[in-house]
Order: sequence, then structure tokens, then C-alpha cells
Amino acid sequence: MLKDKHIQIRIEQCLALSKASNCPRRKFGALLLDPKRNVILMDGYNGGPRGGGTLCGGDVCLRNTQQVESGTRMEIGCHHAEMNVICNAAAGGVPTKGAWIIVTGEPCMMCAKLIHHAGIERVIVVSGGYLGANGCQYLVNHDVEVQATTGPTDPRLNN
Repeated sequence: MLKDKHIQIRIEQCLALSKASNCPRRKFGALLLDPKRNVILMDGYNGGPRGGGTLCGGDVCLRNTQQVESGTRMEIGCHHAEMNVICNAAAGGVPTKGAWIIVTGEPCMMCAKLIHHAGIERVIVVSGGYLGANGCQYLVNHDVEVQATTGPTDPRLNN
């Protein structure tokens, strides 16, 4: 299993990956890991459609302009990092069963369901992220281990 120092390194990699996001509201990253071999299986971050499509609101966040409450109306907004990493794995034929995932904030309910159904065994959540209703309780209720760890605070808290 992964040692604490390796988990910290993977968290740093996940945080660096989140910088690739072009979402103007919040940058998320996700890494899918093989805990036995300590290797990254797949990565993902939130943003627009694959192939360079524009974001939902162009240069602005529709969720902000429409004042959509966090954790609701998932049809509006970017493709989530967790969704992207699971879809990237599926597209590449990479198995997710028994894997771990690191996310730079609490998964929403939609992403929690995807994580559970993909057979991912552990979710390492970097705290200080997503502020809305989350799927952590859903994951726990469905026997997915949730491990919280510290990380940077959400920049919206400073506004």
C-alpha cells in the first residue's frame, strides 16, 4: 500500500494538474492511482468538452452568472475532474476497480456515484475545496473509504 510520503507527493501532483483547468470559477484535479504499485493510472481536471470546446459560459462561469447554488444543477458547468478521470480511464481501457482516487475537493453527488460504480475503493479528499453539498456521505454509505487530508483553501473563501 502507499506510504504517507508517496500520498503527499501524489497530492502535490494532483494540485499541479488542477492548474491545467480553464474553469474561471474553481480548478479541480483528480488522479487515479494503483495503490499496490504506487503508479498513476489516469488523470483528469475540470473544464470544457474534450477537443477544445468552449466552456459553458465562454470566459465567464454560468454557475456564477446564474447564481446556481454549489452542489445543485450539475447540468450547468464544466465537466468535473472526477468524471474526466473515470471517462479517460474507460476510453483508455484502464481498470478502475480497486483503484484509489485523489481529488482536490469533495466530490459532488454525481461524481460520488461515478466513483462508487467504477469500483474505486478509496477517495483521498484534499480539504479546503468544494463548498457545496458533497458526495462523501454517499461514498461512506456505500463502503468506499474516504480519507480527508489538508490542502489549500478555496480561493472563494478570501472574497
